[in-house]
Parts: sequence; C-alpha cells; structure tokens
Amino acid sequence: MKVISRQRNSKFCLVCGLDNPFGIRGAFYNMEDGRVMSPFQFHFNHQSYPQRVHGGMITTVLDELGIRAVWAKNLDDTVFGVTTSLTTKYRKPAPYETDLISVGEVLSETKRFFIVSAKLYDPDGVLYAESELKYIKLPADVISKGVDVHDQMPYLVEDGVTELNFNF
Repeated sequence: MKVISRQRNSKFCLVCGLDNPFGIRGAFYNMEDGRVMSPFQFHFNHQSYPQRVHGGMITTVLDELGIRAVWAKNLDDTVFGVTTSLTTKYRKPAPYETDLISVGEVLSETKRFFIVSAKLYDPDGVLYAESELKYIKLPADVISKGVDVHDQMPYLVEDGVTELNFNF
C-alpha cells in the first residue's frame, strides 16, 4: 500500500520519541487509504514474562495510534486530543525483538470527539491485540500548558519509504 507521507516524531514520547533510550522510536506513516501504519519492534526491556511484551506496552502503542489516525485521515497534524476511554483485547502474546506493525483507523469523528480502531499484527497478518479508543479534541496548550508542540515534536525524518506491503 502506498505511503503518502511520514509523520513527525517527538523527543521523549515512549512510543515515538527519538531521544528516549527506553522507547520504541516508532515511525508512523500516512497511508493512501487514510489509515496510519507503524512498523516497529518491541525490545527486551518492554517485556512482562520472558519472551512476551508487557500488555501495558502493547496498549501504549495502540493508544499512540489514536491521534495519529486522525492526522493520517485528515493529513493534518494540528489536531490534538486526549484519550477518554480505551478497551483492549489481547489475542496472542506479542514477542519482542520481532517485526510487528500497528495500524490505526478513524471509525468516527465529530467536532469534539473521535473514535479509533487500533490493531497490532505481525507481517503475516497474525493479530496480537486490538483496541477501540475514544478521544476528546483539545488544543495542545490545554493538554500541556506552556509547551510548544513544535518544540516537542521537532523530528520529521524523511526515510524514503514509499510503500508498506501489508494487506490488513
């Protein structure tokens, strides 16, 4: 599937922060069908039991897809919001140090809220977890007073990715 563009990364976010030594440092792509996709790997320091990713880390990744799905749908990264509810279903234990892909899609959007479906797969289409999330739209300065969004999300890494070959 064709990549339209890459989204920005932050400094210290646990999922997308490029300066966070314990994070995932995920790359997020706006896809031609309006979804967002992120190929990545969890690391051994994200485990619960040996050889399994902690469920909280899985949910954290799926939560990150919420706002990014809105950005992908509208090709606009000026909309912000916070999670008001999140339900996750774990289908299989997710491994670390293994290629995975997260996929987010806006299910509905109003002036004040949006609802997103977020899923975690392996490259063969095996589903590990899925979430439905509801967000309330809020201005960035209401979410974090005195924080400049552009200072916190300064990285736009052009990596030449033009296609992601996942069919789910």
